Amino acid sequence: MRRLLRAKMSCALLALAACCVLGSARADQQRDPELKALLQKIIGNTDCFADKFDSEVWYKTMEPRLARLVPSHDARVDILNHVYCEAKRDPSLELPPDLVLAMIEVESRFDPWAVSPAGAVGLMQVMPFWPRQLGVQNQLVRVAPNIRMGCEILRYYLRAENRNWPRALARYNGSVGSNTYPALVMQRWQRVWRF
Repeated sequence: MRRLLRAKMSCALLALAACCVLGSARADQQRDPELKALLQKIIGNTDCFADKFDSEVWYKTMEPRLARLVPSHDARVDILNHVYCEAKRDPSLELPPDLVLAMIEVESRFDPWAVSPAGAVGLMQVMPFWPRQLGVQNQLVRVAPNIRMGCEILRYYLRAENRNWPRALARYNGSVGSNTYPALVMQRWQRVWRF
């Protein structure tokens, strides 16, 4: 009983912290022209280059962890497949897929319909101006396009910040100058998602 109560309190505190961080975020600052060009390049590319053995190990390890947040088995498989694929998409800067899961937990608690106070949408809380600027249908509530755009935005900021994770995460969240969001993501990564 106490363990369940602690888990519920932890989830409530995480949601409150994420809401506070997201509410104060200035994610609309993501309007970098170079980022727009990168997103246009990847938006139509749906091929996945993930190694099958690695993705199987990934799935078997992560699926039980995700079960507490995503009740549907099919939804878990969909999220895990897209996170793994998109994190590994660019061999010049692969993202740790387990860190992407930590970001999604902090950003949306794995709710594809989540909308932040700043207007960011979906699992990775992508700003809705991106689909409009790219001339594509706004599909940010769909798992695949949301994760694809979110991972590419994170890669862009990692390059811009010389692979400094806390600064790149702060830019992703629109909270430059504050360490709250990066610390929260890194804490969830270390405690829950680290593969």
